[in-house]
Amino acid sequence: MKKLLAMTAVAALAMSTNVFAQDGEAVYNKACQVCHAMGVAGAPKAHDAAAWEPRLAQGLDTLVATVKAGKNAMPPGGMCTDCTDEDYKNAIEFMSK
Repeated sequence: MKKLLAMTAVAALAMSTNVFAQDGEAVYNKACQVCHAMGVAGAPKAHDAAAWEPRLAQGLDTLVATVKAGKNAMPPGGMCTDCTDEDYKNAIEFMSK
């Protein structure tokens, strides 16, 4: 019974990360805009489709991995301390349009 409860709790937690994914604009406003609004240290500017095009060609999973590892002046995870992969994807999609 304990094992079943634990498995149910893990499944519920996994589902909650998708159900409660943060909106891309909200993630951008709280964490990304610091650098991506002005293109600080070579960061692609938000809503500059041409700057994002070659990055998007790498695929969202690659971009998320880059955010999580950090790149150049961007620290690992960017400036978001509570973002999931889905949150990062939402923010990238928001910034790239």
